[in-house]
Amino acid sequence: LQNGAVPGEQGKQEKSVKRGNWGNQIEFVLTSVGYAVGLGNVWRFPYLCYRNGGGAFMFPYFIMLVFCGIPLFFMELSFGQFASQGCLGVWRVSPMFKGVGYGMMVVSTYIGIYYNVVICIAFYYFFVSMTRVLPWTYCSNPWNTPDCVGVLDGNISSRAALNLSQLLNTTQKRTSPSEEYWRRYVLNLSDDIGNLGEVRLPLLGCLGVSWVVVFLCLIKGVKSSGKVVYFTATFPYVVLTILFVRGITLEGALTGIMYYLTPQWDKILNAKVWGDAASQIFYSLGCAWGGLITMASYNKFNNNCYRDSIIISITNCATSVYAGFVIFSILGFMANHLGVDVSKVADHGPGLAFVAYPEALTLLPISPLWSILFFFMLILLGLGTQFCLLETLVTAIVDEVGNEWIIRKKTFVTLGVAVAGFLLGVPLTTQAGIYWLLLMDNYAASFSLVVISCIMCVAIMYIYGHRNYFKDIEMMLGFPPPLFFQICWRFISPAIIFFILVFTVIQYRPISYNEYVYPTWAISIGFLMALSSVICIPIYAIYKVCRSEGDTLLERLKNATKASKDWGPALPEHRSGRYAPAFSPSTESHLEVQPLQPEKGQSEAAAASPVQGSNGSAHSQDSRL
Repeated sequence: LQNGAVPGEQGKQEKSVKRGNWGNQIEFVLTSVGYAVGLGNVWRFPYLCYRNGGGAFMFPYFIMLVFCGIPLFFMELSFGQFASQGCLGVWRVSPMFKGVGYGMMVVSTYIGIYYNVVICIAFYYFFVSMTRVLPWTYCSNPWNTPDCVGVLDGNISSRAALNLSQLLNTTQKRTSPSEEYWRRYVLNLSDDIGNLGEVRLPLLGCLGVSWVVVFLCLIKGVKSSGKVVYFTATFPYVVLTILFVRGITLEGALTGIMYYLTPQWDKILNAKVWGDAASQIFYSLGCAWGGLITMASYNKFNNNCYRDSIIISITNCATSVYAGFVIFSILGFMANHLGVDVSKVADHGPGLAFVAYPEALTLLPISPLWSILFFFMLILLGLGTQFCLLETLVTAIVDEVGNEWIIRKKTFVTLGVAVAGFLLGVPLTTQAGIYWLLLMDNYAASFSLVVISCIMCVAIMYIYGHRNYFKDIEMMLGFPPPLFFQICWRFISPAIIFFILVFTVIQYRPISYNEYVYPTWAISIGFLMALSSVICIPIYAIYKVCRSEGDTLLERLKNATKASKDWGPALPEHRSGRYAPAFSPSTESHLEVQPLQPEKGQSEAAAASPVQGSNGSAHSQDSRL
């Protein structure tokens, strides 16, 4: 015990250094922005806004952001940062609830598998856009049907084309060249989810490319990904701005933007609008995926994550609103060109990204350039989220095993997870792949996230105890969480999460894709995927209670929910107050300096004992000494 050092302290410090930290604070903020801002901001929010009352939707959206989004975001960041552990290690706070961490891992696995398939389709479109004429411009290709009517087809004048499209709209549904290119060429869509058909080799190649890119960016963990995000998190804003400037200068753009923003105040009384707003905030910020806890665990202990959570949440929501202008200005231009209502061309999800928007781009001069920019932006938005999903899984595995060997071999763990992700993504590149992709999107990461988040709130606030948690945050940041956040964490946010859950159940409709209705067996698989993440929580809780010490069930429950001895800050120099080790340097120096006054040394050790708290043997050791 030279110089008052705690046994094993040096080892612990080295371990934290090996685990790694962000190079600086900007890296963490950019990574978190890249994680929160994803494809949903571009392809889901603008459509939700237009469908739920335009500008009126912004009101419930921002209320949900303030009362649910930012508080949950702050809670997850502070949770991960305090313990410097991934989504499994943090549950030393209440070991019985470690199943929540496993649930987060399962959710991140599902999302990581299908999210990279969407990125690979964006890669495919990005590559095929490098041509003089975009392949979905005309109807003269081998894959087109007689129903196909392009906005630029033939040598007829624009007025005749417009009349023809109006005529076709009244008699039968017009199919656009971009839709036929998407369904009949890129996907070569089969007629049923069970009919997988062949693997689409171009998509498989692009899936390989996207996994290689993700692996290379994470090869050194947060050390390498922290440098990559300087580009991947900022460049989409450059592209959005270029597309925005191009969009608002087009004829009819204003009509589209008015469609997007005009408030319909009567819709504000509709529960569905509030439910959509709460769900969108919840899913968009990436709460309960485990990524926020993981990213924050690489922060320095005293970093101001309160400030970060507000900056990142507001940036995410502002991006969604901004993306709406980019999307609807071009859709307004296209509707004006076709002489139809904007609602006829508005779409969301893959339909917007790979059908409606690419078709609108064919109307612009130098259309390949705009197409390349748009798909490059989608790739970067997707990659920012994918980095964190993969890092969440790798960090959880490495922290859980926790020995020297696996920390040194972390690159191989990353490679293993990436290869597994690629192989599990292969079925999604078959002819029925899009059906499976949408099934996973709708079920694997919907209500299970809400359940996980609700249980996490309850475990931290009511099982571990809100007073304990507020003291932890004060110890870390130097100030307790503001009163508003204390009230939100304890009452408002769990209530909103519960409202989202009830709303999700009430609003449930079986999934369909265009006219295709999913069979019962496929929907059953969807529900099994959703349950597979939630079921981890009760299974692990039962296992933990059975393994805990105690004669009665109540004693076992108490022991299973009590914070474990190694809960708290990772580095010894931060373990002060009730986390102080049994041999605190101050106590020892008293004992060394004043050997002739054992009574005084003992009384001081006894006075320090309640502060140490976590270890009941501290006092007896001191008195023996």
